[in-house]
Amino acid sequence: MPFSTDELLAFVTVIDRGSITAAAEQLGQTVSGVSRALGRLEKKLDATLLQRTTRRLRLTEDGELFLGGARQILRAMDQAEEQIALRRHQPAGRLRVDAATPFMLHCIVPHMAEFSRLHPKIRLDLSSNERNIDLLEQRTDIAIRIGVLEDSTLHARSLGSSAMRLLASPAYLTEHGEPLEVADLSRHRLLGFTDPEILNHWPLRHAGGERLKITSDLAASSGETLRQLALAGLGVVCLSDFMSGSDLSAGRLLPVLSHALSPYRQPISAVYYRNTSLAARITSFLDFIAQRLVL
Repeated sequence: MPFSTDELLAFVTVIDRGSITAAAEQLGQTVSGVSRALGRLEKKLDATLLQRTTRRLRLTEDGELFLGGARQILRAMDQAEEQIALRRHQPAGRLRVDAATPFMLHCIVPHMAEFSRLHPKIRLDLSSNERNIDLLEQRTDIAIRIGVLEDSTLHARSLGSSAMRLLASPAYLTEHGEPLEVADLSRHRLLGFTDPEILNHWPLRHAGGERLKITSDLAASSGETLRQLALAGLGVVCLSDFMSGSDLSAGRLLPVLSHALSPYRQPISAVYYRNTSLAARITSFLDFIAQRLVL
């Protein structure tokens, strides 16, 4: 029958303090409580650990053998508790983060050198998937999701939202002209997503509402691929600012139909399992990345 920590602690404290009474005082227990703990321990071990006389206690041979092991067990538990306490102050351990390629490249990777300096004991595993993954199956701690979340068994923390806009390269607009009205898009080459289909509903005000469903002439599964296609002058694309802001600033891509954009912003969330105890390494990463996102 396994013995308890309380029983081990009672035994070691009695030896260290020299009596059951002194041990009870140190442990904040009654004398009878400590005595019962010793009795249970001896019964479980089927051995006499202490010889009790009216004047003193003396370890038996079995008691001397058991005392070293008991001290090791209690010391290991103290060390484990200390390590947990240290983790609370200095997060440590492996952290697995998943995000779509554009978000990973433009919003996470540029800050990882600084994160590693601040949290040297956290070992990062970064993965990129364009579709939502099963966190448990992929052994992932945090997944960054772009767009409206579906109901699920996941906790979510909002990291903000990103504006979306239509873009094209200067070379494309020079060759094909700039669309001045939403209807003009029908005469242009449009770059869209293979899936999900909702990403091909562009935030444009038109006679039918605030979103325009487009049919792409060239499609890709990743926003980063579409960004590269737009930079290469292959058509008009709709992208979030978090992946195209630097291209706009540098003039590599130019805004199209800005006057017709609806105010829709794409939500960005970090998700993790509801039954996950929010470890310090998870909190540290989320706090860090939320402070550095410029959306």
